[in-house]
Amino acid sequence: MEQAHSLLLNKEACSQLGEQQKAEFIFEWLRFLKKLLAAVDRADVKKNQKRLVEQLTEVLMGSPGPPTRRLLAHCLALVYRVGDSFAASLTIDKCNDIIRSKDDSPSFLPTRLAAIACLGSIYEQLGRLLGNTFSESVGNLLKAMKNAESQGRYEIMQSVEKILRGLGVSAVSCHRDIYKAARVCLTDRSMAVRCAAAECLLELQREAVFLWTSELENVATLCFRAFEGSSYDVRVAVSKLLGTLLAAAVLPQQATAPRHKRSSLEEVMELLTGGFLRGGASFLRASGDMLKGTSTVSREVRVGITQACVVFISCLGNSWLEMNFPSLLPLILELVSRPRATQSPADTVCCRRCVSFLLRATLATLGEKAQITTAKEICQTVGKQKRAVDAALSDGNMETRVSAVDVAASQHVLVCCLQELGTLLQELGSTAAPLLHDPAAGVLDSITSVLLHPSAAARLAAAWCLRCIAVAMPSQASVLLDRCTERLNALKSCPEAVAGYSAAIAALLGAVQHCPLGIPHTKGKVVMGLAEDLLRSATQNSRISVQRTQGGWLLLSALITLGPTVVEQLLSRLLLLWKCSFPLALRDLDAERNRGDAFTWQVTLEGRAGALCAMKSLVLHCGDLLNDEVIGRLLTPLACSVALLNHLPSLIKSYGNQMKNISMVFRYRLYEILALLPPRTYEESFGAVMKQLVSDLTGPENPVCAGSVLLPPLCHADHTSLLGLALQDTDHRFIEEQLQYAGSVGAGSLEYDPFSICQKSLDIPTPLPPSAAVTMATVQLFGVVFPHIIVPQRSHILEQFCECLKQLKGSRQQTVQIHTVSALCSALKCLSSGRSGLGPEEVRRPALTLLISALESPTPLLRCAAAEGLSRLGQVASDAAFTVAMTQISFDKLKTARDAVSRSGHALALGALYRYLGGISSPQHLGACVGVLFTLSQDNTSPEVQMWALHALSLVIDLAGPLYLSHVEPSVSLVLRLLLSVPPTHVEVTQSLGRCLTGLITTLGPDLQGEGPSVPALRTSCLVGCAVMQDSPDCLVQAQAISCLQQLHMFTPRHVNLASLVPSLCANLCSSYLSLRRAVVACLRQLVQREAVEVSEHAVALVKELPRRDNTFLDVTIKEMGLEGALFSLLDQEWDQQLCRDIQETLVHMLSSMALGRLAHWLKLCKDVLSASADFATAAPVETNQEEDEGERSDDSSIFTSKSESVGPFINPRWSTRVFAVECVCQIISQCESRDPAHFDMALAQERRLQESSDFLVLHLADLIRMAFMAATDHSDPLRLTGLQTLLLIIRKFACVPEPEFPGHLILEQYQANVGAALRPAFTVDTPPDVTAKACQVCSAWIASGVVSDLGDLRRVHHLLASSLVRVQGGKETPNQLYNESTSTMETLAVLKAWAEVYIVAVRNPGPQEAPSLSEEGVGVGPGEDGLLRLVQADLATLSRLWLAALQDHALLTLPEDYSHQLPATGGAFYTAETVQQARPHYCSSWGPILHAAALWLSSTGFIMVDEGPANLSRPVTPTSMGQSTSLASVTSPEDLNTERLYLILGLSVEFLCSPRSDAQMENITSCLHALQSLLDLPWPRSKIGNDQALSVELLSVLHRLIVTRESPGIQEAVLQLVRQVVCAAQEHVKEKRHSAEVDDGAAEKETLPEFGEGRDTGGLMLGKSLVLGALELCLCVLVRRLPQLSPKLAGSPMGHGGLPRTLSQSDCRLVSAALAILSELPSICSPEGSVSILPTVLYLLMGVLREAVQAPPGGPLGPMVGGALQALQTLLSSPMARAEKSRAAWAHLLRCALCTLLDCWDPEDMGQTVDQVSLLTALTIFLLSAGPEVTTSQPLQMRCIGHFKASLESKDPAVLSRSFQLLLSVFQSPAAVAGPFIRALGGALVGHLQGMERRRPQSSSELLAAQEGVRALEALVSAASEEHRPQLVAVLLHILISFLLDENALASALPVARTLHDSALRDLMRLGPQHSSVFKALMASSPAMKARLEAAVKGNQESLKAKTAPHQPASKSSPSIQLKTHFL
Repeated sequence: MEQAHSLLLNKEACSQLGEQQKAEFIFEWLRFLKKLLAAVDRADVKKNQKRLVEQLTEVLMGSPGPPTRRLLAHCLALVYRVGDSFAASLTIDKCNDIIRSKDDSPSFLPTRLAAIACLGSIYEQLGRLLGNTFSESVGNLLKAMKNAESQGRYEIMQSVEKILRGLGVSAVSCHRDIYKAARVCLTDRSMAVRCAAAECLLELQREAVFLWTSELENVATLCFRAFEGSSYDVRVAVSKLLGTLLAAAVLPQQATAPRHKRSSLEEVMELLTGGFLRGGASFLRASGDMLKGTSTVSREVRVGITQACVVFISCLGNSWLEMNFPSLLPLILELVSRPRATQSPADTVCCRRCVSFLLRATLATLGEKAQITTAKEICQTVGKQKRAVDAALSDGNMETRVSAVDVAASQHVLVCCLQELGTLLQELGSTAAPLLHDPAAGVLDSITSVLLHPSAAARLAAAWCLRCIAVAMPSQASVLLDRCTERLNALKSCPEAVAGYSAAIAALLGAVQHCPLGIPHTKGKVVMGLAEDLLRSATQNSRISVQRTQGGWLLLSALITLGPTVVEQLLSRLLLLWKCSFPLALRDLDAERNRGDAFTWQVTLEGRAGALCAMKSLVLHCGDLLNDEVIGRLLTPLACSVALLNHLPSLIKSYGNQMKNISMVFRYRLYEILALLPPRTYEESFGAVMKQLVSDLTGPENPVCAGSVLLPPLCHADHTSLLGLALQDTDHRFIEEQLQYAGSVGAGSLEYDPFSICQKSLDIPTPLPPSAAVTMATVQLFGVVFPHIIVPQRSHILEQFCECLKQLKGSRQQTVQIHTVSALCSALKCLSSGRSGLGPEEVRRPALTLLISALESPTPLLRCAAAEGLSRLGQVASDAAFTVAMTQISFDKLKTARDAVSRSGHALALGALYRYLGGISSPQHLGACVGVLFTLSQDNTSPEVQMWALHALSLVIDLAGPLYLSHVEPSVSLVLRLLLSVPPTHVEVTQSLGRCLTGLITTLGPDLQGEGPSVPALRTSCLVGCAVMQDSPDCLVQAQAISCLQQLHMFTPRHVNLASLVPSLCANLCSSYLSLRRAVVACLRQLVQREAVEVSEHAVALVKELPRRDNTFLDVTIKEMGLEGALFSLLDQEWDQQLCRDIQETLVHMLSSMALGRLAHWLKLCKDVLSASADFATAAPVETNQEEDEGERSDDSSIFTSKSESVGPFINPRWSTRVFAVECVCQIISQCESRDPAHFDMALAQERRLQESSDFLVLHLADLIRMAFMAATDHSDPLRLTGLQTLLLIIRKFACVPEPEFPGHLILEQYQANVGAALRPAFTVDTPPDVTAKACQVCSAWIASGVVSDLGDLRRVHHLLASSLVRVQGGKETPNQLYNESTSTMETLAVLKAWAEVYIVAVRNPGPQEAPSLSEEGVGVGPGEDGLLRLVQADLATLSRLWLAALQDHALLTLPEDYSHQLPATGGAFYTAETVQQARPHYCSSWGPILHAAALWLSSTGFIMVDEGPANLSRPVTPTSMGQSTSLASVTSPEDLNTERLYLILGLSVEFLCSPRSDAQMENITSCLHALQSLLDLPWPRSKIGNDQALSVELLSVLHRLIVTRESPGIQEAVLQLVRQVVCAAQEHVKEKRHSAEVDDGAAEKETLPEFGEGRDTGGLMLGKSLVLGALELCLCVLVRRLPQLSPKLAGSPMGHGGLPRTLSQSDCRLVSAALAILSELPSICSPEGSVSILPTVLYLLMGVLREAVQAPPGGPLGPMVGGALQALQTLLSSPMARAEKSRAAWAHLLRCALCTLLDCWDPEDMGQTVDQVSLLTALTIFLLSAGPEVTTSQPLQMRCIGHFKASLESKDPAVLSRSFQLLLSVFQSPAAVAGPFIRALGGALVGHLQGMERRRPQSSSELLAAQEGVRALEALVSAASEEHRPQLVAVLLHILISFLLDENALASALPVARTLHDSALRDLMRLGPQHSSVFKALMASSPAMKARLEAAVKGNQESLKAKTAPHQPASKSSPSIQLKTHFL
């Protein structure tokens, strides 16, 4: 294919190819040529033009296929446009000659079609350059059309359209001729021709004014006729034409002649209304039909006119719509108010749907403000309609009373208005609150007035509208419920009121499923009482019996949707009602049948149907309550209902057809509930049930064919494309789907089943008519029961089905066939899902017969269902021979059958068989299948067979898996050949080819990346196939092409050219076809995951390179805001949920890849989306009723509201789009956190900004705050929540960022007023609790952040929290009438959590520090050290009680289910008993900080009780007070109360830490640990813990598990600190017991005292009961995880010595030190024997850590660990157990071993490794000083110790020397037994070293320090010497000191180090001389030189002192005696 990439066709390469490869080669050349001509130099084209035109003409004459001819035409035109255009006339003449040719052979047709296409393209590109030749060409084309077949007509229409586009106004002379030709084609039998004609006329109308003036009515009638029998594409094209013409007539885009007046809106709408009512028939014919009573308008016409009306309004624009909506609305409603439009129920539903769609499609594009205005207008229309009906009905004059026809008309208008009003309000959400609160609009009054309308449809529509309001504004749900309940109670005697208000209440209860905040629990009891009352009183008044019965059960069905928490308490009453509604036993049925009349039976059946519906609701919504007992109590009513089925025919026979409808409803309800229950529960009734089901399916009682609703669920989703059901993926689905319903079934509507009003769906339910619904339920129940009946019964039923079909003929046979096959397929589906078998041959045979006959049905739906059924039949038969026999039947049939129906059905069966049998895995069978399907796929005579065969082939490709690889090459070849040859008029074949290509690419998968012998050819073929489909005019085919390219990009990305793919995607982003938009966005979503930047660049490049043309809004958006801006715009306009999710994911991927690189761009994008909603951005009022002066008030309220900014390309985005924009901002902030630290450092960001062109988040802080403010103060509650979350994120991330311009201040300080203004609206009374809860979180974060440095500013936000605290003190006793009681729990806990967080920070950091003031007076107003704590202190008494109450609630709620009976019957402090389940999550999210705060408060009080009275509470009772009861007899002591509180906090913490879930917040773990730490800081809690060893051990076990499962250093450090506190508590306990024993037994001998501490007399420690072992295990775990070398098992593993040493962080070192500190304390809590047991382990670990630590250089990263180890060693050696009588000897022995180990550390195993001698010497010294003499005076050890000290004195390292001297000083000062040997051994070395310094003076500060430390050590030696030796040593010391003195000359030039040594020596001499005067004098006398040296030094010192003090004396005299204060604090 690379040879095809040249300007001229490579004839040589082309000639060597076969026929198919040649076509592929030419197509690829033309593709390349098209791209090349757009970029090549004109000179090159002109140079090669002649040859190029010749080659293109050869291709033209070579019978090119449709894709090739389109490319050929385009390239030929481009050649003339880029090159020389003079020769174009020759090509035009040649094309005209070809068109005029008389050759009608099929082989010449492609050439003629190519000539037609070339003609159009040349005129399109060259236009007026060709002069007047067009008239001949147009005439030639129009003449040729008379004899052309469909392909020719299609191409001619397309060619004429291009000619019109190229010539523009110049073609005016041909306009009339073209119009006449297009008129004929617009009603052509070929749908493709109709589409082409519509597009041609659409182009024509741009210049042909007569189309929308004089010919407007004729064109409209023509369009109406074009809609008849049309396809979806035709309706789209023709509606676009008609809508555009009508819009031009109302608002002309160009001037018209004076004789042509503009059409008014009324005239245009009258034209559409006429078509809607009469169709495309002429007036006379329509009138005649009307007189005969036979007039019907096809649904296609009405759907098409509706779409045209939508186009008409959208062409006029949103501004026009806003202005003219009041006059437009009545004209639209006219469509349903005419009786002619609603002659049958099906027509009625169709017309209502059309009008609803028309309103929805037009109003959805408006901004929120405009939508509110239109909602007001609709509401006024509703009011007018209802008032008109009321006035007419109340008029006493019978002549003027309204007729039934007028009531019907009004009901349809009301239904449409109310449904649209509900949808509008639901989409507006809480932004519609101003509309609801506007008394002038009277929305609620207007809607509720319709609840009394005589028509059920209108009442139900009003009820649904109320439900939409409740979903949009949850605060209204409870209000509306109360209102409707009150009205229903007041109007019980009015039938309409009972029906209307009960429906409204049911709808509102259904809305609660979508309201997270719920309704008060008591409402359920109210509704239950109301329903019972209605049912009890139903028999009192026969006029309203039916309404009361239906209303009562409707209320109960809706009530059950509230879920188990509500229903559980009402279940007994419900069961009683069900019991009373049915006979008590089956024998009572006969007696019942013999009494009563028609009305009684109607009421009875109505009641039982309602009861069955309530049962269904219970099964669906309260499955948890369905235990065996409940099901058992339901079985009797169900058995009676089944028995009643047999009596229904006789009732209908007795009382006529009036019983027919209610009996159908009863059967429907019974079948529904039976299908939901487990079949085993009613197996005794199987016989009666199956008998009735068979009768329903085959009997004459139900003549309606429900195939259009029965079969689609039984067909696989893959088959929808064969049925036209792919149209469900269109923007017109709402109206298009009703075209599927055949005959009189029609689409669904709410009045068919009022009980569906409480379903969960957000869209209005559309239940089917009873006749269709009962058939569906029959089929479903048949499928459920069939697998459970015995084999003979199965066989009998299926034989009965076959026999029945044989006896029937015509339409009745078709109906029964559809019903029976549906039932069989449903049964097979249930059998396969239950993995059951069908049965033996006698069952399979009739089943196979049924399905094979259905495969040959003329109904495509039935054929699809039968093919799917056959596949399932093979699955459940589980017999290979049977499966082969089935396939053989299809093979044989395909050999003989010639009709398209049979061939298509059996072809599909072959493909479908693979779905469930993956099994037919025999290659031979696969080869046979593929061969047959290949043959059928090439049957050009029948496009239908081609389509079905190719679809079957695509199924085989998908399902055969790797087995298909051997067939891939011929399949790809076949697909590509057909793609290049299938006519565009057979687009369904091309769609099937697209599915095949998708499957083939999937089969090849990653193999496409390879370079094997055949892979490049396959890859190229796939790419060519995609290109062919991309060029297709059909949008579904284009969508398939994009999906194929998406797969290719996934498998072989380097072979997919993004430069060409991305522009084609962007061009289709705003396609009018939903499936294409979905494919585009899905592809973009995949591309941007890896190449977001490239995709964005290609998109922008595309728009920049586009020529100046009519830029679409999307192009402008891409140019201004990039691809991401276009996606945001599309997100705002799109309503398809799946597509919206894909767009959001695409944007998130782009954001994660690009946002940090283009930070300003993305933030501006989000800001533009938020700012664009000018109507609402600043609409939320900023309440200022706080304690602030006017200045502060104006400051707050003016924040961000001063000026409006340019909103960019976004126009009034929806609230959901704005919510997503704010979420994007949050994501940007989170992303920056993990990247450059400069994003959160203003100084660093400003510095970096100067050096590099990078951007940082902190520079945009003002924009972030502004966006958060706008969102937090919006009318939309979801947006407010997101805004507050963003504000919280900003506070958390930027709280610590300093302000570089004002040192000492933080950057967020300047936004204090903004934060206050954003928070204040969230604390108003009418704010939803979830918003207030989130605001509390923000408040606590703001106060705790430390940003605010002034108490005055702090009080702004503090006051909000304080007001919320007052509000929640009432707890559950203050009922919240609007929401569920659990919301009060949520709000209360949020407030308490916020206060807890503030208190924790206040205790940890008592308050904002006094900051330097910036005011002119220079006076700083600081709150002092305890400012924040003082703020909290005022409410602390109240808070502490509430915190403890909340903790007690949480403790109770965390009990396992087994202990649920222990929960208080009335609920807790902040939750009610009924809302336990809803309250639990709120406690789980809040308890952590509350626990920590309560523990801190208890710690601050020291567990000293203050006044316990509820003085500071406004609540009537202290909430479930700890240890308190209302009974005086049970008043507990303070000690008990404290104990309860301690164990509450301890229990909660331990319970949580025992098994923290993997998703448990780290904050909660930290809170528990800190709470326990704060408690154990106090003596009393420590004593309680210390006294209870089992509790201590359990606590350590929990902490051990936490250490193992949580890697966070902070948590591990907190755990170790807590362990140390527990050990400390045990220590105190042991000490206290020992002390008590000593005091009690003071006179006794100490040996008789009992042993305290673990180990007792034996020293044995029990695992699991020993605190010491628990602590030892935990410490061992910490140590070994950091230092695996400590473990003998790990020493040789990769973690130990054998692997690389692990580098320890500072936190690791701290953890090791903490663990060692705990270890060193453990012996002290043991008995002497116990201490001996654990000492080896402790010493091993301690020495091991020390050994590892000293192998690092001193002062390195392990320094803290060394210090910790030494400290632990000191503690251990000082342990009293080392000196206890019973353990002294053992300790001495073990310590000697440890000392030996320590001494061995000087000899590392690795000879090249050095050790830290200083640390080892320190450890050695600690041993010498702290261990007993029996340890250190052992001769061998002592000699080694002396040896190491001696070696250290010989060190060349001054640091080692100085430390050695320090340690020697300590040793010399120790007892004589220890110090003596060291003095004798090291004294000489010390003196010698110091004497050597006289010759080698110190040159550095470290050497100086060594000299000074040596002198001190020598001093200690002197002090330790005996009296007789001391004078000699003093003389030596004085001699050394004098030797350090410098003479006068040397002193002046001496280094600072020498001078310091001189001064130091002089000071020592001056100090030591008087102490040893005799020795000093003798020395001076004996050495005159020394004396002179000393005297000179003393004299020099005195002179220098005088020199220093002299300059200061004058200054002191001149200084004033009074100091002026410059700071007035």
